[in-house]
Amino acid sequence: MCAAPLDEFCGSVFWNASYLDREDPDLPVCVEQTVLVWIPLGFLWLCAPWHMVSFCRNTKVNRKHLSKLYLCKQLVVSLLLLTAIAGLAVTLGKDFGPNENADSTEKSPAVYFTNPILYAVTWILLLLCQEGVRQRNGAVDSSSLFVFWLLLVLCDIFPFQTQLREALKLGEISDMPRFCLFYISFGLELIALVLSALADIPLEVEELVEKNPEAGAAFLSRITFNWFNGMVFKGYKQPLVQEDMWDLKEKDGTTYINRFFQHFMQSELVAARVRYQVRLKMKQDKKRNKVQEEACKNDLSNGLRKGVSQDVLMMEEKGTKEDKKKKKKEKKKEKEEDYPNSWLITTIYKTFKWILIESAFFKLLQDLLAFASPQLLKLMISFTQDESRHTWEGYLYAVLLLVVSILQSIFLQQYFQRCFVLGMQVRTAIMAAVYKKAMVVSNEARKESTVGETVNLMSADAQRFNDVTNFIHLLWSCPLQILLSIVFLWLELGPSVLAGLAVMVLMVPINGLIASKARKIQIENMKFKDKRLKIMNEVLNGIKILKLYAWEPSFQAQVEDIRGQELKVMKKFAYLTSVSTFIFQCAPALVSLVTLGVYVWVSTDNVLSAEKAFTSIALFNILRFPLAMLPMLIAAMVQTTVSRKRLEKFLGGDDLESDIVKHDPSFNSAVSICDGSFAWEKDAEPLLKNVSLDIKPGKLVAVVGAVGSGKSSLISALLGEMHRTKGFINIKGSLAFVPQQAWIQNSTLKDNILFGSAHEERRFQRVIQACALIPDLELLPGGDQTEIGEKGINLSGGQKQRVSLARAAYSEADIYLLDDPLSAVDSHVGKHLFDQVIGPNGMLKDKTRILVTHGVSFLPYVDEIVVLVDGVVSEVGSYSSLRASKGAFSEFLDTYAKGQNNQMKPESDLSEDAADVELIPEREDPQPDSPLEDTVSFTLKRENSIRRSQRNSSVRLRKTSSIKKSEDVSKSNKGQTLIEKEAMETGQVKFSVFLQYMRAMGWGYTFLVFVVYFIQNAAFIGQNVWLSDWTNDAEDFNETTYPSWKRDTRVGVFGALGVAQGIFVFIGTLLLANASVDASRILHSSLLNNILRVPMLFFDTTPIGRVVNRFAKDIFTVDEAIPQSFRSWLLCLLGVLGTLFVICLATPFFAIVIIPLAVIYYFVQRFYVATSRQLRRLDSVSRSPIYSHFSETVSGLSVIRAYGHQERFIKHNETTIDANLMSVYPWIVSNRWLAIRLESVGNLVVFFAALLAVLSRDTLDSGLVGLSISYSLNVTQTLNWLVRMTSELETNIVAVERVSEYSELENEAKWITETRPSEKWPEEGRVQFENYKVRYRPELDLVLHGISCDIKSTEKIGIVGRTGAGKSSLTNCLFRIIEAAGGRILIDGVDISKLGLHDLRNRLTIIPQDPVLFSGSLRMNLDPFDKFSDEDIWKVLELSHLKEYVAGLQQGLQHEVTEGGENLSVGQRQLLCLARALLRKSRILILDEATAAVDLETDNLIQNTIRKEFSHCTVLTIAHRLHSIMDSSRIMVLKAGKIIELDSPANLLEKRGHFYAMAKDAGITHDDITTF
Repeated sequence: MCAAPLDEFCGSVFWNASYLDREDPDLPVCVEQTVLVWIPLGFLWLCAPWHMVSFCRNTKVNRKHLSKLYLCKQLVVSLLLLTAIAGLAVTLGKDFGPNENADSTEKSPAVYFTNPILYAVTWILLLLCQEGVRQRNGAVDSSSLFVFWLLLVLCDIFPFQTQLREALKLGEISDMPRFCLFYISFGLELIALVLSALADIPLEVEELVEKNPEAGAAFLSRITFNWFNGMVFKGYKQPLVQEDMWDLKEKDGTTYINRFFQHFMQSELVAARVRYQVRLKMKQDKKRNKVQEEACKNDLSNGLRKGVSQDVLMMEEKGTKEDKKKKKKEKKKEKEEDYPNSWLITTIYKTFKWILIESAFFKLLQDLLAFASPQLLKLMISFTQDESRHTWEGYLYAVLLLVVSILQSIFLQQYFQRCFVLGMQVRTAIMAAVYKKAMVVSNEARKESTVGETVNLMSADAQRFNDVTNFIHLLWSCPLQILLSIVFLWLELGPSVLAGLAVMVLMVPINGLIASKARKIQIENMKFKDKRLKIMNEVLNGIKILKLYAWEPSFQAQVEDIRGQELKVMKKFAYLTSVSTFIFQCAPALVSLVTLGVYVWVSTDNVLSAEKAFTSIALFNILRFPLAMLPMLIAAMVQTTVSRKRLEKFLGGDDLESDIVKHDPSFNSAVSICDGSFAWEKDAEPLLKNVSLDIKPGKLVAVVGAVGSGKSSLISALLGEMHRTKGFINIKGSLAFVPQQAWIQNSTLKDNILFGSAHEERRFQRVIQACALIPDLELLPGGDQTEIGEKGINLSGGQKQRVSLARAAYSEADIYLLDDPLSAVDSHVGKHLFDQVIGPNGMLKDKTRILVTHGVSFLPYVDEIVVLVDGVVSEVGSYSSLRASKGAFSEFLDTYAKGQNNQMKPESDLSEDAADVELIPEREDPQPDSPLEDTVSFTLKRENSIRRSQRNSSVRLRKTSSIKKSEDVSKSNKGQTLIEKEAMETGQVKFSVFLQYMRAMGWGYTFLVFVVYFIQNAAFIGQNVWLSDWTNDAEDFNETTYPSWKRDTRVGVFGALGVAQGIFVFIGTLLLANASVDASRILHSSLLNNILRVPMLFFDTTPIGRVVNRFAKDIFTVDEAIPQSFRSWLLCLLGVLGTLFVICLATPFFAIVIIPLAVIYYFVQRFYVATSRQLRRLDSVSRSPIYSHFSETVSGLSVIRAYGHQERFIKHNETTIDANLMSVYPWIVSNRWLAIRLESVGNLVVFFAALLAVLSRDTLDSGLVGLSISYSLNVTQTLNWLVRMTSELETNIVAVERVSEYSELENEAKWITETRPSEKWPEEGRVQFENYKVRYRPELDLVLHGISCDIKSTEKIGIVGRTGAGKSSLTNCLFRIIEAAGGRILIDGVDISKLGLHDLRNRLTIIPQDPVLFSGSLRMNLDPFDKFSDEDIWKVLELSHLKEYVAGLQQGLQHEVTEGGENLSVGQRQLLCLARALLRKSRILILDEATAAVDLETDNLIQNTIRKEFSHCTVLTIAHRLHSIMDSSRIMVLKAGKIIELDSPANLLEKRGHFYAMAKDAGITHDDITTF
């Protein structure tokens, strides 16, 4: 035995069990002098080398500031060093000093020499360690040193009480000097412990700590997340905003992560590419061998072929078919593997391996500790059963339970913190990598994925990696937990565990089956959801048409119909969920029933004792989690594999070759191409063949050619965007590029022009002057600070093009590549731009300019013309020389000059005085080869933005822009903000919202659900109380045999209660499902009903997306998220209450402890929910700029590359991602902050339950002890969930608030009122305006200032005026889209404001400017209410010249129209609108004339039909082309909302007033009238 040498070493007995076997136990002195000294010292010696490293690193002398705290720490350790030396001195003095009884030979035991020496060495080491910590960069304290002091103090507590007890027992102190030294050093150690818990913040870190408190957090604060308190308090007091967010640590910043990730990615990618090449080579070799083999075969078979019988041939054919199938499969596989693969995971691993290893270590510790609690529980129960055991054992177990659970909490939170941060970092790395790659991606790779897909890589796929990395360790942890649980259970119950395990394993396929069925239902559900949203989207986009035609009821019915089907599917899904919940709830009960049942049935000797029952139930509870998680984790992994493949394909794609364009300054020409051929893809035919060009500096060169001759490709080649097959390009100097379709960023107009250059006011003014932007800036609300929407939505096509040109002009490059910038602007604006900017006298006259153009008029002024024909340069020369040579150029001139003459006519109608130029919305240029952005939404947006400009509306605030800005704006111009900022709900959700939801569910249902769940919980408690009673049988039948009837009742009742729980949960879930479907139905229909009755004004001031969001996201939340979180919340709440009830049942004193714990819990929860909710919102608000900036970048790549601004954009992307991380990181921490506090509350519940069980052990039976403690062990998790669920329910219930907000908007007038007009009204069609005034919104100025006029029956009135004169407002008033502010309108003597809206709108007809169609059949588009017969419809189709077309369609009238009528031409859509008007046959027709949308031919058809078919009607025409209204009876000229002229066209021309001026501009003279 090794104790003997130790006995000698100490001079006393090392171990004797009798020390512990008494009421006041103690440890032998020898143990205190050896083991308890060695533990803390050994720990320090192990950690010391790590602290010493910083000395070796820092060679230069450290001039770091010495803080007071540091000096105090060193002082305390120095004093301890003195006590150690003093201790040694005392021993030496005793042994070798002058002794009273000199003859005593016995020396002090060795321990009195070694311990002081050990201590002294340790203290010296510690002085060095503390200096090491000071020298470490950014370190504020040391965790290992804190743990050392803590261990030391804990170990010294034992000798502390031993010496005191001995002194008190003897009544005197036997060894005074050592006694004093021990207590002095103990005091110093306590001081040192306190000091080591404080953060010593160096001066250089102080600034950092202000911006990010985590940098200055001490060890204790780090493990309890105390440093986060500041944010929590702030969030509780007021809603957090982006400015409150703390800075990120450098390690969490995008730049740092990206640098690291790229470093590993490059090397991994290179390796992967090598592997890929090897694979390709092997494939080619295989192919070659195959070909050779086949050739051999063919030679042989040719000889035999002559005599082959039929059946052999048949067999061969069959064989080839199978081969084909095989080949197809192989091909598919090849396609999948067609890129360097399987490198992403290793890159991620290498980049983040340390954080992975750390988190794995914490997870392992936590897993092992989880199994300590059931063992302690077992000891605790056996302690209560055995009366003879000493009480201190019980206290020891209670404290151990507390310690174990605290450690478990700390480790678990550290693990989670690391995993979530890891997930965040992986997402960041992937997002940054994708962005960086997008900057250099080659055209082939770009072709493979659309912008949307690339943005998806950044959003969806990166997020998927984030989610999986959060739980990646469960891959090994789940199997480990399962294994350990089974081992421990086997030790408890032997082989009968297998029965329970079998039940668990059987549950897995059943759950799998339900899950796959659920997935199918979900897919079906998504189908209906998409369908409903598609219709809603169209309804909202075409809401104006619906209102004008009074078609709302028809569409409402359509939506309600789809919604009905959707709810049916939802109900199905909810029923399925309740089945799975039933199984999930029954599982634990079933498992314990089977296991315990088998255990007692196997043999009569097996009697269930409390320790066995409750230990195994605690173990089964541990087992539930990994079994539930594994299948989910595997499913997530599978999804991530898909993402991995997509990311590898994109990131591993080829880059753009950087050496296509040389930049050699020694060349004397600005641009030279030498015999170059260029293709868009590597293996494709070259588009540009053998091009040679030489352009001298300062020249203006025009590139002309027919459509598709390669003009834009030439520009792309110069930019290095194309693949070079031969030749070379040299460009001397910097480039600026104006693309054909202007690319506009979502930022201010000024930023769009500066484009990263420094701002110089004079240069800026010159540029906007030259680019004709001054009038636009006057119109735009914020001048050059106006926020431009995404894709330049609030600018017209021409304005965008001019901004794009201004950007180039401002950049002061050497060479300008202008890809047809003049096509999108009107001819007179084009002329201005050519003169002022591009032409020989323009701003850029000294620069080299290459201009692609179709405008023949500019060609005489250029220095040189390059003519392209089919990708070949056919001629180069000046205008005159090329005219003379009669080659391709003169052909080009002839074709284009004709076209331009035709075009010039309508265009010249538009041109008005140059000063007013900018007010006319410039003609969009529909490019024939590119599908237009869905025209409807575009025109609507354009219409809105023009309307916005008229009301000099305010800047559209960007989501992220700070709220302060908006306040200033609103001060300066009340009522000018067009789009109100969306109200972001802040603060606590009102209780009334919960009540509102319950009311929608139905009070009966709500009450029943509560009752049923309550009964279920009672059954659960009953089952466990029964079990605790059952375990007491073990004591009652200790000596006798266990009667089998008793055993069967026990098992039977236990099982019955278990099944009852399941059944009640099932019923509860079913009831809740029905209730929530009802609630969904009620909320949706009230929302829909109201949105269709809201005045048009609402849609003008609210972005459609916002309304769609209510129907999409918020209704989705109401449908799916709320019922789910409501159920979980209810179960959690009842679970917690049940637990507390059981503990109180066992130990009633516990009720006293509940109150303080509940208070703590409540405050923690309130603080957390307020902060977390706001952080969540900030996260989603700051996330969208990342994606919108990315999609913007992808669409403007060529521009960014041309200007060489890739780095700037990558930087911008990094800041945008960082801004998002600044709210994601605190959110992660807030969850940990909460969890650690709640788990502490839970741990206290465990501790008090155990403590009270010890205190009242005489009155308690062991069953109840087991019950109350095993319950309390579960409470931590349930508490945690309860807060999560409360928070989630609060977040989700906001959706109800948002839905109800839109269900309570103010409606327009009633659709049908008491005063109903006669059936035939209006019979004459006479319209009178009496001093009619109108404004768009109460706070705005009048739009029409008291208009009075009388329009006779069947008169034809033309209405003209400049943009913003109030023409459209006039028609809007007739339909009461806007209500009167004064005066009235009479139609046939009836005041229209007295009628219901539908009565009024059904009797008027309008042919709108933009032909809006809805998806559905053609018939539905003409007659949504099915009022008319088919023949009526065919008749109107004939009149509107569509009969042939429709009859030629396969489905005739049932032909499906796609969204927005995309599958019909614009002309056909316009004709359909005409057919609608013909079908309604009303006496008053309003024509809002189409401008750019319709070609002249369609226009003539429409005009003629109208003249013929509506001759008996009153027709009001809003004209944009004067030609079309010259035959009106009278013409009304509006200016600024007043009628300034109203007379016949001839008289107006005589008068030579406003109308005359307009006619003159349009080239209409007096003589022309006669021709009309």
